[in-house]
Amino acid sequence: MRLLSYSSRLIFFSLLLKSLTLPCFALDFAPRLWSHLPVGLNFAGVAYVDTEADIAVNPVTMLEDVDMELETWAGKYIRTFEMLDKSVRIDLTQAYIQGEWTGLLEGVPASAYRSGFSDTFVRFAVNLYGAPPLSVKEFALYKSTKEISTIVGVALAVRLPTGQYKEDKLINLGQNRYTFRPQLGVTHTRGKWTTEVTGEVAFHTDNNKFNNGQTLEQDPTYIIHAHLMHTFRPGLWVGSSIAYDYVGENSINGDNRDDEKENFGWALNFAYPINRQSGFNVVYLATRRQNKIGLDSDTLSASLSFSW
Repeated sequence: MRLLSYSSRLIFFSLLLKSLTLPCFALDFAPRLWSHLPVGLNFAGVAYVDTEADIAVNPVTMLEDVDMELETWAGKYIRTFEMLDKSVRIDLTQAYIQGEWTGLLEGVPASAYRSGFSDTFVRFAVNLYGAPPLSVKEFALYKSTKEISTIVGVALAVRLPTGQYKEDKLINLGQNRYTFRPQLGVTHTRGKWTTEVTGEVAFHTDNNKFNNGQTLEQDPTYIIHAHLMHTFRPGLWVGSSIAYDYVGENSINGDNRDDEKENFGWALNFAYPINRQSGFNVVYLATRRQNKIGLDSDTLSASLSFSW
């Protein structure tokens, strides 16, 4: 095991914890995606997420007045390394979900229960400016001299079609398609305060097995999120976040559905160190739809991280 300073290790745990706390909706937003980390490190974490939501459903699904209760258990792994003289990280996230949906299907009361694995998420990120690739010892010295810093990064997040999917079901845990999300982010730290802004666009491939063999297409989704964080001491910090997305129109077999969606979200989080090897984070997150289609959700999550 690599030995880090106590303060450095707690900072890294808090970054990992926050990235585990969100359910797998379109409007998922986590801070500290671009934080400076030493190269050659491994981190892992687990999270429990409880979500309740009222859904004004996309008309392509023929569902109305849907309520959802969702329990998610998620695991995440992060590896940092150097490539082309840049700081690089790879994130891998997998969740197991149990959920119940109740509402109207073609005007008739109906309910559905699903349990299984969600789609797998992979993210490859490079810090282009302000975060040189450093060993653990070099990193500790570098951070001790940096009261003010700015980081610019780019990333590609990919949603893989690995989750549970049944062609004859309207509600599924997986999407049976790829989603590619190029991201651009900027982080600025001044003393104990950190601000971060990330913009991204999600491009969706077609689902050729939607509702008994139909083809579902979707225009790109546009997402922006901003975060403000205050660190009291290493590993102990609080933060607030806001986010907005515009979800592109769907079409089935080439027939446009005029179903664009807008969602607004906000979150509050609290991170606390347990010891040199672990820490935990608690997050409250809410989303509210801004037009007739979308998701009004409330989520509470708790996560634990560790290293080796």
